Amino acid sequence: MKDDVGKLILRLTLGILILFHGVSKLKTGVAALMPAVQGLGLPTWFTYAVYLGEVVGPILLIIGLFARTGAALIFINMIFAFVLVHRPDLFTIGKQGGWALELQGMYLFTALALVFLGPGRYSVSRRF
Repeated sequence: MKDDVGKLILRLTLGILILFHGVSKLKTGVAALMPAVQGLGLPTWFTYAVYLGEVVGPILLIIGLFARTGAALIFINMIFAFVLVHRPDLFTIGKQGGWALELQGMYLFTALALVFLGPGRYSVSRRF
């Protein structure tokens, strides 16, 4: 039971925090990411996959339906965020002495943990 509460807390925290990024992308679009995606040699339509990792994945995680898939989408999204946006800071220490990408790292590894842990008892998928 305690493990399931912990999984619920992880799912909700990661899902809600990443969803804020997705809502922002829904409002402003993803055009700003297109040059970075093209810089990797990928087609510009690939940029729209950010909606999978920042809208669909978090919603799946929050409700606990296909939560492992939702967590995997967030994990993949974060890998792309590291490569496209955060690569210059990968080995940088921030002003307070921590890793400059500690928040992004927390998102990345929390998503990976949830891929392995699954949604727990308090999820929609548990009902099926």
